[in-house]
Amino acid sequence: MVSLAERRRAVEYLRSEYAVSERHACRALQLHRSTCRYQPRRESIDQALRQVVRLSGRYPCWGYRKIYELAKPDVSVSRERVRLIRRREGLQVVTRRRKRRVLGKTTQWVHRALYPNHVWSYDFVFDQTDDARTLKFLTIVDEFTRRGFDIHCSRSITAGDVVRVLARLFARYGSPEFIRSDNGTELISSTVRQWLASKRVHTHYIDPGCPWQNPFNESFNSIFRTTCLDRWLFVSLSEARAVVKQWLEEYNTVRPHGSLNGMPPIAYIEQWTNNQIIQPEVLTL
Repeated sequence: MVSLAERRRAVEYLRSEYAVSERHACRALQLHRSTCRYQPRRESIDQALRQVVRLSGRYPCWGYRKIYELAKPDVSVSRERVRLIRRREGLQVVTRRRKRRVLGKTTQWVHRALYPNHVWSYDFVFDQTDDARTLKFLTIVDEFTRRGFDIHCSRSITAGDVVRVLARLFARYGSPEFIRSDNGTELISSTVRQWLASKRVHTHYIDPGCPWQNPFNESFNSIFRTTCLDRWLFVSLSEARAVVKQWLEEYNTVRPHGSLNGMPPIAYIEQWTNNQIIQPEVLTL
């Protein structure tokens, strides 16, 4: 017997069945006689109910503990009574469970690029024009040569736009073996995954909340934001596209890259191509 009501009923049972006094029954159940005799006043219960309902309606996002602290100076009510009243009246704060995010399926794991067109990576960068309208940039980088293939700029970019941009780049530069990205909605969509599978390009999705697993694209995006987006206040979408196109050309042909021995990506690609040793074909008779 835990609740007070159960102990009171037990006292009445002992007195009626075994003809013991109230004193002996309360002593056996370790219940004070004044507590056993107490009868709650109906008006105090109704007042507490009205106060709890009124405060819960005024502050619907507050839990019963805060409602109790507000009601305590005006009515004599316990915190547990406030909780029970709110549960009976359906006034509990509904905690919405966070929807589990769908993650992309990695078809093959790759650690680092070993040659040009081995691993590409892509991601999104956001900015805005002076009228506070969104600008969205899709950046695509070759991880071995650090070359920025394209920065597609638009107000919004869907999965279909991603496929169209990749198709244009694949036709121009050839398709990579792997493409690395985070779990962005546009990048894990069935449209993008099915199209990449048809091109026999393996997908590698990084773990959620781990941008360091996509270091080359994150570095490119950081440089892009610092040296371009933070320095320009775009008036229109066409201006943003023109500025970004000029910046990307300068990044690939002029800007020295520390990890490429101080060379820009285009010069590094030419040097790497010239240093390749062409193995003679071995004829088998």
